Order: sequence, then C-alpha cells, then structure tokens
Amino acid sequence: MVQTGADFVLLIACEDRKGIVAAVANSIASQDCNIIESSQYGDASTGRFFMRVAISCPEDMTSERFTSAFLPVATAFRLDWRIYDLRKKLRAMIMVSQGGHCLNDLLYRTSTKRLPMEVTSIVSNHMTWKRRADHEGINFHHLPITPENKLEQEAKLLAMVEEQQVDLIILARYMQVLSDQLCRKLDGRVINIHHSFLPGFKGAKPYHRAYERGVKMVGATAHYVTPDLDEGPIITQDVSVVDHADTVEDLIAQGQDTESRVLARAVKLHLEHRVMLNGNRTIVFK
Repeated sequence: MVQTGADFVLLIACEDRKGIVAAVANSIASQDCNIIESSQYGDASTGRFFMRVAISCPEDMTSERFTSAFLPVATAFRLDWRIYDLRKKLRAMIMVSQGGHCLNDLLYRTSTKRLPMEVTSIVSNHMTWKRRADHEGINFHHLPITPENKLEQEAKLLAMVEEQQVDLIILARYMQVLSDQLCRKLDGRVINIHHSFLPGFKGAKPYHRAYERGVKMVGATAHYVTPDLDEGPIITQDVSVVDHADTVEDLIAQGQDTESRVLARAVKLHLEHRVMLNGNRTIVFK
C-alpha cells in the first residue's frame, strides 16, 4: 500500500477553514515536489480537519529543508503537522508472551518486505520464543515479570527503547498489563491486539467461554495502548463467522488467524503513516 515513487508523507491536523488544501499544495509544488496521493477529512462534530499527503521530491530533499519551506503555511493556518521520510524504515520492538501466532506472522511479513520496518528486538516474559529470535538473527531479551519487580523491569524496557531508538512497540499477544506511567511515556507508540469479545469474556480462556455461550462470530481489535486497559483508540478490527459445528479448537484457530491478520494490518497502517488520532478515535486513511 506504500505509494510508488513517494518519498515523504505529510500529516496535518487543524481547525477546519477554507484554503488549507490549496495552500498546502502550493507549498509542496513550490519546492519542486509532486503530490502522489492526497486524502482529507473534515470532522463536522469537532470542527477539525485532517489531511495526509504522499509526495515525491528531488533527491536532495530532506525533512529539515521541507520543514523550513513549509513553516509559513503551517504558521498561517495553525497546523499540527509532521513530515515523515519514507526512505527511513521505522524501528520496531515486538513484545510477546507464550502465544506465537502474531509474532510469527509479523516476522514473516517483515522478511517478505510486506511490513516496511526494522525489528530491533523481541522482548518476552518467557523464554518460549528465544530460538525463533535466534534463528531470525534478532536480539532476544527475557524480562520476567512479578508484582515485586514490575517497575524495575519496565525501567529496563524503557532503557532498551531509548538505546535501540525504537519508534514502535508491538504487543504481539504480550499478556502483561503495562503500568499507567509506562503507557503515558510511550503514548501513541504502542499497538496492542486482543480478541473482540471484550468487554465480555474477560480473563482466561475467552474462547472456551464464548463457545459455551454459543457466539456466532469471533474477531480481533488492534488499538493504541493507553492507561485505560484495552480501551485505547481503535485502529482496525475484523471478524470471522462461527458455525454451530465448530469446536472450541476451531474457535481458537479462527481467533488466532484473525488476531494475526488484524495486528499486521494495524502495524502496516501505522508504518505508512495512515493513522491520525482524533480524541479517543482514529482517522485512518486507506
């Protein structure tokens, strides 16, 4: 879904008013850049305007040079904005517990270049996936969590994030709850995946209880992590239909497939800078 020929992505949010699109386009053209793709959305309920522009630029264009030339427009329209260089892959840390379906899917999609990211490390509270990390040549960090050492281990995690210059943390079925303090420090940089039964069937063995209840769909939700457990801004969701003849094992298999697919989709949208926060909701430019 990355645009062929695009070098940068410009994201803009501001109070909606006339002339924004024209001013942005004129500024881009004045820098000898070309618009490859442009999407915009005006939220009538909040009066906010959102815009994503993918652009191709001269070879010597840099983020700093574009920023300097774009500042007059940004100032005039009071834009909240950021320019992203698509030529630089985002650096991602993957965190996992014992279920490896999402981890394996992410590693495969990364190796086949379907996810434009560099995996800096795999972090887990178990040793289950160390051999897989070693096979991929990715650093593995074991951080077992107990109530007594949780804050100490989170401090180590933050140090690793800084040391590895991590842009994105992916919770690929990481079954530990991050502290409120850690969530705030990493705001907008952590994506989680969970089954879509919530707020029903919380806790252990959700698929077993869903089977006993006779649910007709299983699904998954990918969202940004906030201090409100599993209630951060939703990036994407999906479901699969359950048949009366499906067993518990069938539900689990369907659920894991859906979780893997939804998490990968959310990560790709984030990597391509297609997601913008709008309060507790998201604007997703596909």
